[in-house]
Amino acid sequence: MNPEPPALWIKDPLAILADGAPRGIVVIDGRIVELVPAGRAPATPNITTFDAAAHVVLPGLINTHHHFYQTLTRAVPAALDRELFPWLQTLYPLWARLTPEALDLAATLATAELLLSGATMTTDHHYVFPKGLEDAVDIEVAAARRLGVRVLLTRGSMNLSQRDGGLPPDSVVQDEDTILADCERVVQRHHQGGEGAMVQIALAPCSPFSVTTSLMRKTADLARRLDLRLHTHLAETEDENRFCHELYKCRPLDYLEECGWLSERTWLAHGIHFTPDEIARLARAGTSVAHCPCSNQTLASGACPVCAMEEQGVRVGLGVDGSASNDASNLMQEVRAAFLLQRSRYGVGKVSHLDALRWATKGSAACAGRSDIGEIAVGRMADLALFKLDELRFSGSGDPLAALVLCGAHRADRVMVGGRWIVENGQIPGLDLADLIRRHSSAAKTLQGAV
Repeated sequence: MNPEPPALWIKDPLAILADGAPRGIVVIDGRIVELVPAGRAPATPNITTFDAAAHVVLPGLINTHHHFYQTLTRAVPAALDRELFPWLQTLYPLWARLTPEALDLAATLATAELLLSGATMTTDHHYVFPKGLEDAVDIEVAAARRLGVRVLLTRGSMNLSQRDGGLPPDSVVQDEDTILADCERVVQRHHQGGEGAMVQIALAPCSPFSVTTSLMRKTADLARRLDLRLHTHLAETEDENRFCHELYKCRPLDYLEECGWLSERTWLAHGIHFTPDEIARLARAGTSVAHCPCSNQTLASGACPVCAMEEQGVRVGLGVDGSASNDASNLMQEVRAAFLLQRSRYGVGKVSHLDALRWATKGSAACAGRSDIGEIAVGRMADLALFKLDELRFSGSGDPLAALVLCGAHRADRVMVGGRWIVENGQIPGLDLADLIRRHSSAAKTLQGAV
C-alpha cells in the first residue's frame, strides 16, 4: 500500500486572499484540500506546519502577456520616447540578431523576475524567428522547467514583412508553411492537457500588421483542430486601426472575426481602442483581454477600458508585456499600476485593491483557459505567493491586503507552485542571480551594439 502523501498546513497567515480561511490552508499532493476557519484546527491528520504569521498569502499571480526576449533591450536610447510603430521599427534590427544563447538568458531572467514578484504562471508571446533561432519555443520550455514555473508559451509568428506591406523586416519573418509545421511540432512535443499542466502551448500570430490573412485563418483552424488557445495583439493603438482600414477596409475586431478568431479560446493583448459595441461582441464571443498598464502608459497607447469590459462580461487579466516597453517583468508592480490607472479613469467607487488583485489571479486564469488555478479554494492547485510586510514602505499600514497594492509590494518572500516551494526567503534555490545578471547584461550589450 502506498503511503499517504504528506500534508502541509500553511498556518495562521497575517492575511489571506480567500474566504473562510483565516487560519490558513492545507496542501496535499500539490492541491489545496482544506480551508481552515477561525477557531478551528485542520481536520487533516498527520500534518506538518509552516508558520505564516508574518505573511500575506495570495493565489499565485498569473502573467497573461510577455515577450521574454525583450529583457535584452530595456531602455534602449534610440527607442526612447517613441510610439508603438516607430518603437518597433527601431528595435526589429536588434531582435534580428537574437541567438539561442541570448534567448535562454532572456527567458531565464524574465522568469526569475516574475517568480520573485509572486507569479506562479506566465505566458510568453515569442514571434521573432531569425535564422538560427528556429527552436525558440523549446528554449523557453527548458528555462521554465529549470525554474519550476507553470507556463503557457505561445508559438508566435510573422510572415508579412516590409516588402509585402507589413511592418517587420524580412530578416525576422518566416513563410506560412514553416510556421504552421513548427506550430504542430511544438504542440506535439510540449503541450500538456488537463488540470495541473505545467507546460501548455498556444498559437499566436503577432498582429494584423505583421501576418497575412491566410495565416490568421489557418492558425485559427489549427487551434480548433488541436484544441489550443489563440493569442494576438489587438486594438493597442490608433495607428493599428488606421492600418487595418487601409489594408483590410475594416476595424481590427471586424478583421479578427472574419479570420475566425472571435471565440472563447482567444485572449487578446491590450484591447485599448474598442468601441462599446465591440466590447459587447467580445463578451458574447467569450473572448478575454490581457490588460498591460505599464507598457500602455510608457508607449502612450491609451488605457484599456477594464470596468466597461467587465460590466459587459469580458474577462480581464494582467500582463507585464515586453521588457522593452514596460522595462520590467514584475507582476506585483503591474497590479499596483493597474489599480492606479483604472481608479484614475473610473473613480474610487469603481476600483479597489481587491479588483486589481482579482485581475492578476482569477481574471488572468480565465485568459489562460485555466479553472484549476487563480484562487485559493479546495481542489485548486497549490500555487501561492507569500509576501512579508517588513520593509519601510509598509510601516504603519493597517489592512495587509490593501498594503500590498497601495504601498507597492514588489518582491515575494515565498512562492509555491503545485505544492512545491520554488522561492524561499526571497531567493530562487539553485539560481545564482549575480551570475545570471552578469551573463544577461553581457548578452544585451552585444545585441544592442550589433546595429
